[in-house]
Amino acid sequence: MATYTPDTCHAPSRTAHGIACVLLGMVLFVGQDAFMKTLLQTYPIWMLMFVRSSVAVLVLVPLILLLGGPHRLTSPLWRLHLLRAALFAVGFALFYTAFPFMGLAEVTTIFFSAPLMIAAMAAVFLKETIGIHRIGALVTGFAGVLIAMNPGSDSFTWVSILPLLCAVFYAGSQILARQIGERESSLTVGLYTLAFTGPILLAMGYLMNATIGFGPEFHHLRWAFPAETGADLPVLLMLGLVGMAAYILLSRGYQVADASIIAPFDYSYLPIAALMAFVVWGEVPALTTIVGMALIAASGLYIGYRELRAARKGNDPVYVAETVTAPGSTPPQKVPDDQTWP
Repeated sequence: MATYTPDTCHAPSRTAHGIACVLLGMVLFVGQDAFMKTLLQTYPIWMLMFVRSSVAVLVLVPLILLLGGPHRLTSPLWRLHLLRAALFAVGFALFYTAFPFMGLAEVTTIFFSAPLMIAAMAAVFLKETIGIHRIGALVTGFAGVLIAMNPGSDSFTWVSILPLLCAVFYAGSQILARQIGERESSLTVGLYTLAFTGPILLAMGYLMNATIGFGPEFHHLRWAFPAETGADLPVLLMLGLVGMAAYILLSRGYQVADASIIAPFDYSYLPIAALMAFVVWGEVPALTTIVGMALIAASGLYIGYRELRAARKGNDPVYVAETVTAPGSTPPQKVPDDQTWP
């Protein structure tokens, strides 16, 4: 007679719960980026990202105090967190710099090359084995990046490189996340990343404006805070709350369900972003963007599948850095089987 444990009895419902959390989280992440794209017409990047980080910290600190357990406010790994936050801050400053010049679908498609770069960096810096299957997937994915960027077209400018650079910095931050590993909970990693990111961005914005004269086309990089900030405060707070809710949903999804099942749903961000851009701004992605999107998603999913399969064979906690890729997010980490987080 088969023996059923609580986990096996509720596996289908937990899987459905995890998928629903990831899908809703991706919808909110797209909403966050739509907020950013709209607000950048009035506010500088530095201010918006600082507000987003501040709101997230105001939510995470009491949440960590409430949950306790593996979550903590102090960490001996703060130097790794600081370096990771610096990469995160620079990367997403570049990402949002491209927003006024490119469509949302184009920017995010190029950014989703990050899983490919994480796999490549893991092979170089962490000495992880990368077989012929992953090499083929990497080549296919980077071909998709080139197709999406379409460097031979008249519409290509140097700004198109910015989301690609963001993917590089983001990948570096995820390699550091591997160094942190299971020594920190996802909430603690998120808190330190966001808490450090805010001040780093303000310092970056001030220094850049003190040394570089930005033209009117780069108004979103200026060091100026509009007088209407008070009137827009609810919208600014909503930006932070939407991003924080998306992060918590994504974390929850990976805590309650098998990463190998729900990881593919991370790529739902791409069609949702394309749909949002069409509905809100009437943006229609070019054919090259659509083809590149398909190749990048397919190769990223395959690399994630190979990573998860290898981890399963070794009975190790599953890494999800290759598959959890939402702009502006700090990816959750897989919870070991013998540890349950509230």
